[in-house]
Amino acid sequence: MASRAQDSGDGTTGGSTGGNPTKGPAGPVPAGLEKFYEQQPDWERCGSNQQCATITVPLDYSKPTGQTIELRARKVLARDRTGKIGTLFINPGGPGASGEEYAASAGFALGAQLLRKFDVIGWDPRGVARSTPVRCLDTAQMDKFIAADGSPDNEAEITELNDEAKILANGCQQRSGELLPHVSTKDAARDIDVLRGIVGDSELYYLGMSYGTYLGATYAELFPKNVGRLVLDGAVDPSNTSKQDHMAQAKGFDTALDAFAEDCAQRSCRLGSTKQEVLAKVDKLINDSDATPLPGDGKRQVTQALVVLGIIFPLYVKDFWPRLEDAVLDGLAGNGARLLALADQYTNREPSGYASNNNEAIYAVNCLDRPDLTSIAQAKSEEAEYKAASPRFGQFLLWGSLACANWPVKPQDKPHPIKAAGAKPIVVVGTTRDPATPYEGAVGLAGQLESGVLVTRDGDGHTGYKAGNACVDNVVESYLLQGTAPTADIKC
Repeated sequence: MASRAQDSGDGTTGGSTGGNPTKGPAGPVPAGLEKFYEQQPDWERCGSNQQCATITVPLDYSKPTGQTIELRARKVLARDRTGKIGTLFINPGGPGASGEEYAASAGFALGAQLLRKFDVIGWDPRGVARSTPVRCLDTAQMDKFIAADGSPDNEAEITELNDEAKILANGCQQRSGELLPHVSTKDAARDIDVLRGIVGDSELYYLGMSYGTYLGATYAELFPKNVGRLVLDGAVDPSNTSKQDHMAQAKGFDTALDAFAEDCAQRSCRLGSTKQEVLAKVDKLINDSDATPLPGDGKRQVTQALVVLGIIFPLYVKDFWPRLEDAVLDGLAGNGARLLALADQYTNREPSGYASNNNEAIYAVNCLDRPDLTSIAQAKSEEAEYKAASPRFGQFLLWGSLACANWPVKPQDKPHPIKAAGAKPIVVVGTTRDPATPYEGAVGLAGQLESGVLVTRDGDGHTGYKAGNACVDNVVESYLLQGTAPTADIKC
């Protein structure tokens, strides 16, 4: 938490701009929003070389004189104060992930030269974490929702799953009804422009990961003339329907699991000496846990849904693959503790409860952004197609959207290509075996953007920057630091 004493982080105190004179808003300010762009946040010290502040934005941008909500932001001050380029805004994705926490880890997430030359700001988007949050369920209710059977085999299991989806949707309406219609990605993109104006940058410098690519692309669509240097890593294709995204992600998890199994089999893997043997062990664990949950932490059983989450999470980062091997081995021996620990890390579950509201915010944003499931009948009609796309993960991605069929707010947008005509070059990064945002999404987005250029990372894991590929890192950092975008697509 921030202390009461203000500190610029460079040995001086006071000043809402970290020791620099207040510049005021730069670039165009939309009519009626002047008071938001002109606000001077009270940046307070909240860590070494870091400041935190609360920023006010309209609940509804069509009613700027109406209710307001708060955004919580963290600034990591540029180490080269006199040679600072400007502000780099960063978003880790989700939707629902904390950008404020992402900024707190900037020392690991960003290269040294970026930290030297930019103030780095991460903020919790509207509805998320320390900003005005979407609230829906208590810990016990969320535990039950996450553990519910995601591959229903009969009408009773479908009814039970739908009941849990209704509890989530109703809880969100009861506890956050006024906020729910105003947490779309377009609303969040408008917030970014307020933040840009507040720090006095005439153009936006931005690094968005995963869902953060959709947020960044939406910003470019709304404010193409304000685009400075945008990097969109682990890209989402905005022209995809929810169904297309879910099926692509299911296939993406299959691709990543295949890579894990191949890697495991090539070293002294305890799950098998061939890829097929490893995958057969994983499938046995998933299938057996449907009928017989595993013991977990002494309080919670590890249902099939938690087993699947425990398998999916370590696919995001190749360094976690040994943990996946251990967890599957334990699960086959009847011990689900490691799988539960992985599932808990994925869902931000701590011993005392959920550390954030990301499991609620992701539905609040996704169900609002674009049409999804509208009924159980629709899910049934699409089930065979999902199973054909991915027998292992397809059902989970399909039935996981059932909350949207019960959502109290109708979708406000629909899938469409984003061109961002007139924007400066936008760098899109895609990883060939990305499990969460498959490579095809990056190809699609880069092709749609009028000024898009594609950087392909041949590798495993989710997103490409700071993932051990010097070529990708050099392209991203050269662009953000010098503004030199590749003149053609690049393969790394």
